[in-house]
Amino acid sequence: MENFNEKNLRKNLLIDAKAIGIPIGSATIFVDKTLESVKKQLKNKTIITNKDLERLIAKELKKYNADFAYIYKNRDKII
Repeated sequence: MENFNEKNLRKNLLIDAKAIGIPIGSATIFVDKTLESVKKQLKNKTIITNKDLERLIAKELKKYNADFAYIYKNRDKII
């Protein structure tokens, strides 16, 4: 949980959204709702891995835009 830096994550998600052509207004809403939901889900957890965090974020992003979730999930794998 110590690696969860909301400010940096928000910034990176907005950059990803812009890269795939999501309008900034929509992207901001998607990111805000995603982070809010993830924080709620993590509130009662004592231990969480980076993979767990990535999975939660991708799951939430998929509710709003499947391409956005795919890009986030495969961020370091895409050439």
